Amino acid sequence: MGTYIDKIQQVLRRKKVDAFLVTNQENRRYLSGFTAHDTSFTERSGALLIPARGTPFLLTDFRYKIQAESEAKGFEVILYPQGITSLLGDILPKIECTRLAFEGHAMTHAAATSMTKSLMKIGVSLVSVCGWVEKMRTRKTGREIDLIRRSVALNEAVFREVHGSLCPGITEQEAALQIETLMRSMGAEGPCFATIVAGGPNGALPHATPGERKIEKGEPVVIDMGLVLEGYCSDMTRTVVLGEPDTLTVKLFRLVRKAQLAGIDAIRPGVTGREVDRAARRVISNGGYGKYFGHGLGHGVGLEVHESPRLNKKSRQRLTPGMVITVEPGIYIPGWGGIRLENMVVVTETGCEVLNRDTTFLDI
Repeated sequence: MGTYIDKIQQVLRRKKVDAFLVTNQENRRYLSGFTAHDTSFTERSGALLIPARGTPFLLTDFRYKIQAESEAKGFEVILYPQGITSLLGDILPKIECTRLAFEGHAMTHAAATSMTKSLMKIGVSLVSVCGWVEKMRTRKTGREIDLIRRSVALNEAVFREVHGSLCPGITEQEAALQIETLMRSMGAEGPCFATIVAGGPNGALPHATPGERKIEKGEPVVIDMGLVLEGYCSDMTRTVVLGEPDTLTVKLFRLVRKAQLAGIDAIRPGVTGREVDRAARRVISNGGYGKYFGHGLGHGVGLEVHESPRLNKKSRQRLTPGMVITVEPGIYIPGWGGIRLENMVVVTETGCEVLNRDTTFLDI
């Protein structure tokens, strides 16, 4: 964790800011190793206070004292019996802080306003910043890639197990419950987003909510699932058919798979997110279904299931080795259904490596 803190402290000195308050849950874990989860956006298990020089602090309450002292090596753990703002009022003068950076995207307007008024009384001004830690997280270390690789492998193992038990007549809700139950029983912390199981016409909704509709024989079923393993996420979509697919399903499946391969082939250091998106989108457009592919091609995955970089029409961000991203083209036809295929890749020095190993369900 020391290298990460050193980089943040270098940024603080360059920006002429005395300290940095980190409240985003994933950023807090990334910088300190503290794994406690926040119960909500407004009730946190702790925050980091990183001065421009010297030892960083982990601010938390009694409930997390033992965990914080065990996990946050190199941090001084301080408890706040009356809240973070009150504790900051005691600490900031001691570290000679007059300008405090905070994550504007990770704090409510009300909380920021209240903290600003309180700290003004001791001569401290707040500076809202965004993306400092997220930028560091974009490029994964070898250890992070190994953890993501394991998360992907477990996600695939769960899917194989569940797929073998699916049969016509099962409801979308029942299938989703099976998936999420098996995730935990096979060693995951849990799902990293609500599992999507969408059969027939429901597949036309990219973020469909599983309902009581029964899956019918021969129809395409979109299954989008992801899990958390040791803090790192995986994200995968498969479209399956229980029985024999009809001609249209086969045609669209193969078109989406061709688009996915075109996107993967376009990934290499230096290209922008929109160039990769364009490579896959062109295939679906040339196939006559461009208006039915309405979302971006992919997104970064790590401690969060949706993070930088983005693969979409607007993204000018250039890919660099170590980035982990999804490639997930889809076709969604109202009243009929949808086809989406999603794999994860890591950008390498010469191209990319597909992290998904099971190709069983990628051909019809």
